[in-house]
Amino acid sequence: MQGAPLPVWLYRVAANLVAPLAYRRVAAKLAAQGISPARQKERRGRATAARPKGRLVWFHAASVGESLSVLRLIEHLGQALPDASFLLTSGTATSAQVVAKRLPPRTQHQFAPLDASRPLRRFLRNWHPDAAVFVESELWPQMLSRTHDAGIPLALINARISDGSARNWKRFPQTARYLMNHFVMIHCQDQRTADHLHDLGLTQAEAGQNLKSLAGPAPYDAATLTNLQETIANRPLWLASSTHPGEDEIMLAAHQSLLETHPDALLILVPRHPERADTIAKQVTDAGLTPARRSAGDTITPETQVYLADTLGETGLWYALSPITCLCGSFTPVGGHNPYEPAHAGSAILHGPLYANFATIYPELGASGAAREVEDADTLATALDTLLADPAALDTMRTAARTFAAAQTDELDAFAETLCKALALR
Repeated sequence: MQGAPLPVWLYRVAANLVAPLAYRRVAAKLAAQGISPARQKERRGRATAARPKGRLVWFHAASVGESLSVLRLIEHLGQALPDASFLLTSGTATSAQVVAKRLPPRTQHQFAPLDASRPLRRFLRNWHPDAAVFVESELWPQMLSRTHDAGIPLALINARISDGSARNWKRFPQTARYLMNHFVMIHCQDQRTADHLHDLGLTQAEAGQNLKSLAGPAPYDAATLTNLQETIANRPLWLASSTHPGEDEIMLAAHQSLLETHPDALLILVPRHPERADTIAKQVTDAGLTPARRSAGDTITPETQVYLADTLGETGLWYALSPITCLCGSFTPVGGHNPYEPAHAGSAILHGPLYANFATIYPELGASGAAREVEDADTLATALDTLLADPAALDTMRTAARTFAAAQTDELDAFAETLCKALALR
């Protein structure tokens, strides 16, 4: 491979110089989210678990969504490679807490090392993986180059590049080619990303199935689901999932309108980041609505109008419970969130107009009858009222959601085989 372009060389110098300061910042953030001092040191490349014997495949993802998207793939690889173990790294406390409950057999999680020479040297010396798989857009220059230089084959899966990012890449094509040519395989989640990479001369890029469609249904505790169903009984119910700042107000306003026609309606509100729960709880009471809060152990009573589900790892429970999901991150410029989990659960999907991260999938969901786009609180309230007043139409939409999700799962074994061959694991 050609030598590093000047921008990459300058980045390396700067990253190595600021690494001590960067570690103090990330360690403080992890500590604030309940991560122990020992595990914080994983960000310095200091392992807190032993490397298993035999072959090891390393998966690296940014945060929750990317980590969850590869768990089912790891399961299939585990079946195809019975002698292999798996390491999943990510950078956030939330991702570590969520995947800890869902790790496949022979898989362990560590926090990713900082993109600096010493942390990476420690990390690779301890784990020395046989192959590395990077997920979506986690392209740390030193992590890529040091892994490659250690003779470890790399693949990039579920890659996605927005039009804006592609324009930036094309301003520095030599740098882009240098980074991306570390990968022997680039699997793109849409044709647009593949086209952008082809324009840069990256012929190994190929469009394929979005891995989030292959992740399967989110798990949940069956006994907890039954208890909640008995508690809620026949009340009209809907879910606002993964809200971001600016969206909670929309959800609460829609619920206020819905209560005019369905006075016993219940909203389950799940913030994307539970640390925002105090702020949201105040918004609920300021709106004149009666709240209950899961993290506080509150029970749902007939008077409860908004149940603030501010816990981690229970998203699958809420999808299985609610017949309607308003999937947020789509009313503010976040780009939308993964629609496959509510679809697998048979929850009819409502969403806003800003879904750039799933630009192909959301229209397909709509065309299949599984989802509807709404613009604001008023149109959301109207859609909710219409569906809750027409059980047959709601059932049709829920069936369409399940059918859409089920049709996406056939390609996982073939993809696992392709990945094994590309990384010389076969």
